[in-house]
Amino acid sequence: MALVCWKCGASLADLTLPLRRLEECRQCHAELHVCKLCEWYSISVAKHCREPIAEEVKDKERANFCDYFKPRQDAYSAKTTDAAAKAQAELDALFGGSKSEASEPSAADKARAELEALFGKKK
Repeated sequence: MALVCWKCGASLADLTLPLRRLEECRQCHAELHVCKLCEWYSISVAKHCREPIAEEVKDKERANFCDYFKPRQDAYSAKTTDAAAKAQAELDALFGGSKSEASEPSAADKARAELEALFGKKK
C-alpha cells in the first residue's frame, strides 16, 4: 500500500521521506506534515494522539513541528461532507431505498393499479 494524501487520496509516491514540514500534496495543496497523516493520530484517545509524550497540536490539519510524526498509509478515507446526504443515505439503508428512485412499483402500488383497472378508475 502506497502513501496517499490524507485530504484527497492522491498518491504521494513521488515524495521523499521524511516529509519536510511544509511539504504539500501536488493535487489538492494540503499540508502533509499534519496530525491527520500521522500513524499516532487517533480520534479515540485524548488530544487525538496515541504518542504519550508528544506536545498537543491544536489544529490537526495544519503543518506542525512534532518530532514524533510518522506518515501512515491509510490516512485517507472518503467521507460524505454533506450531513443531509449522509442522513439520507442512512435512512435509505434503513428503510430500503429512496422514494425518489425510479424503480419497480411496490406491492401496494401494484395492488392499487389492479383495483383501479378492475373498477375502471383512471388516475
